[in-house]
Amino acid sequence: MTVIAKTADAAPAGAREYLTFRLDQEEYGIDILKVQEIRGYEPPTRIANAPDFIKGVVNLRGTIVPIVDMRLKFRCAQADYDSFTVVIILNLRSRVVGIVVDSVSDVMGLAPDSIHPAPDVDSAIDNSCIFGLGSVGERMLILLDIEKLMASADMGLAAANE
Repeated sequence: MTVIAKTADAAPAGAREYLTFRLDQEEYGIDILKVQEIRGYEPPTRIANAPDFIKGVVNLRGTIVPIVDMRLKFRCAQADYDSFTVVIILNLRSRVVGIVVDSVSDVMGLAPDSIHPAPDVDSAIDNSCIFGLGSVGERMLILLDIEKLMASADMGLAAANE
């Protein structure tokens, strides 16, 4: 937690903060204001006929939370569950959703001038769900519009776009 706090304190003026996480060899960032909590991975209860990337649901203090494995959704080469695997619980409008990622890195402040438009290329992610590429030194972050991604029709989370 100290690393997160120190990185966030060093954010440049006018910067927005992003929680960074890893999927396979790539590093992603999502708006920290969408994050409710970070939990260790525990196997969810499977839902019949759900897409493969929806691992199931968990009961989080009385709220039933769908769990989306982002590694499967983004077609990563491997989706191993180990001690670094975490679930990021997101609070998106009136919906709570969990996403499984390989690991959480830190919270990073990015100034608007360090965010560049994403190139228009074919990928496992709908380009409209990527709002930019953030650069910090040698690091390159793929910045996701996580709310738009979770509300997309192919996610199977119909209530997410209410």
